[in-house]
Parts: sequence; structure tokens; C-alpha cells
Amino acid sequence: MPNANVKSAATQRGALKRNSVSVLGVFGPKADLRALMRLSSGRVKEVKPGSRVASGTVVAIDEHGIMLRQSGQTRRIGIPGG
Repeated sequence: MPNANVKSAATQRGALKRNSVSVLGVFGPKADLRALMRLSSGRVKEVKPGSRVASGTVVAIDEHGIMLRQSGQTRRIGIPGG
């Protein structure tokens, strides 16, 4: 994400919903991407594909966010402002 986008995403009011899962950012080499997730509890956790969080299992990470499987369904959680 270009620096200007990071700056604007980091300063948007209401970009992160309370009591919900959010992706704060993605980092690392393309072959081994990791993500920082803000969990519904407010806790921040580093995750990789296969990581389990209270809301499901991380099945994939790309530069735009993560794919999370929960209750047999997969959904994308993007980086706010991305």
C-alpha cells in the first residue's frame, strides 16, 4: 500500500468497527505473508495462513487483506481504506 494510502487509512474516523474483526495490515515476503488482525475483543494478533482466531481460521493472505473461514463459509476481510 502506498504511504499516502497508509496515512489516510490510519487517520480515518470510524474505519475500524468496534466489536468486530479487522485487518490492520499485511507484511512479509510474498511467499510468507503475515497479517495483523484486531479481534472483536480489541486484542491485536499476528496471523498467518492456518492460524485460528475466535472468529475462524485464516485460509489465505494477500496484499489487500485475508480470507477467513468460519462455520463452513469463507469471507474476505480487507484492510480498511485499502
